[in-house]
Amino acid sequence: MARMDRESLDRARRMRGGMTPAEVILWTRLKGRQLGGYQFGRQKKIGPYFADFACTAAKLVVEVDGATHSSAEERAYDAARTALMEREGWTVVRFWNDEVYRNEVGVVETIMRYLPG
Repeated sequence: MARMDRESLDRARRMRGGMTPAEVILWTRLKGRQLGGYQFGRQKKIGPYFADFACTAAKLVVEVDGATHSSAEERAYDAARTALMEREGWTVVRFWNDEVYRNEVGVVETIMRYLPG
């Protein structure tokens, strides 16, 4: 795996430090190999983009979207990100912040369905 350049590394660190409350909640369920022993990371760089959470072994990206993802411009940007990640062999699963708040267990169960084994 190629190492990130300094600018990308710094950006990923800043993004990890600025997680939304929904991302924090979900991270508490993804970290530490809690889901079937699979390791997830935060702010993984895939092409020019950063995935909120990614499991390299399963080639699974988990995105948590808020209100800023509702404009036409943001939806187009997200579609381009998803398309590139899928071309690279990743499966992308998206959840709204509200889904994480209202149905954390259901979100985790959905993620688990995408994990092999």
